[in-house]
Amino acid sequence: MTKLFGYKIQHRDGKARNGIVSTARGEIRTPAFMPVGTAATVKAMMPESVAATGADILLGNTYHLMLRPGAERMERLGGLHKFMNWSGPILTDSGGFQVMSLTGLRKLTEDGVIFKSHVDGSKHFLSPETSMDIQQMLGSDIVMCFDECTPFPASREVSLESMQRSMRWAGRSKDAFGNRPEHALFGIQQGSVFPDQREESAEALKGIDFDGYAIGGLAVGEGQAAMFEVLDYAPGQLPDVKPRYLMGVGKPDDIVGAVQRGVDMFDCVLPSRSGRNGQALTRMGAINIKNARHRDDPRPLDPECSCPACKSYSRAYLHHVFKANEIISSMLMTWHNLHYYQELMAGLRAAIAAGVLDDFAAAFHERRAKGDLKEA
Repeated sequence: MTKLFGYKIQHRDGKARNGIVSTARGEIRTPAFMPVGTAATVKAMMPESVAATGADILLGNTYHLMLRPGAERMERLGGLHKFMNWSGPILTDSGGFQVMSLTGLRKLTEDGVIFKSHVDGSKHFLSPETSMDIQQMLGSDIVMCFDECTPFPASREVSLESMQRSMRWAGRSKDAFGNRPEHALFGIQQGSVFPDQREESAEALKGIDFDGYAIGGLAVGEGQAAMFEVLDYAPGQLPDVKPRYLMGVGKPDDIVGAVQRGVDMFDCVLPSRSGRNGQALTRMGAINIKNARHRDDPRPLDPECSCPACKSYSRAYLHHVFKANEIISSMLMTWHNLHYYQELMAGLRAAIAAGVLDDFAAAFHERRAKGDLKEA
């Protein structure tokens, strides 16, 4: 059967590309931002609301879903798409990052990772093979291979050992994934901040041959400058004709810089987490709605934004409902942030198509530098 997954680059501007990722469940316009639905929900949002922001694809997480409600249960109930009422594509993280970051007690071996659940302390085992099995039960459209997320900072020796283990696990993931024409499998580049290790990882992944490639091991505390140094060369080490996904990134300025360096796909909990905590992400930078200066402000969060929060509610109201701990605060602020992210991605796609990405980026940074100015 012919593979139903593909990537077509439509325009280029420097290292940046825009295009279409084709899946059995629909197209993904790139550069793309994937809202995070870790536990089969984007917090404070209905699926229809997420779609209304312009999102083409969501991200779910193997680690959280295997613990609650369980992959077998979701398979019996028709898979993750039906379970959470999302008809579009879904990418699932393999669980490797969460096993390393959320579980205080774990044992790492060549076979996989034995860990205790952060939910109830129960013991579990996750390996390349079990991760592929779980993601198959979930029905993920894009499956991530199982890897070890190298901690930062790491010595050259620790990074090399971790990267090479991840490459062996990548091969096992590919074998366990099998022949699934309606689904895609992405490999994950590791190597911390070491160019030679990144190159070795890329060559190993290309030898295995994946449908797409992720750049892993970044946004783990290294800072933007160090991340951009890696992104100056890492995307170019991966196949040009396949989508490139920067995992766990990020802030709006991280995304703009990464797109300029050749990245196509992103995910991050920042817009939804910030929204729940009273922070709006706007063209003018971050706005903390909890601040007293918004108490009597009749203006919208962002006068250029067309989301429901900005069209129908004032800063004064959003300040009030946040202070009152009303649920609508999380709903409106999250909707705004996700809408802003999708508008940013649409702007990046249009700028690449027009060949004016650097001008777009300059205007983006200039507007943020001015900040949230009070009207005269």
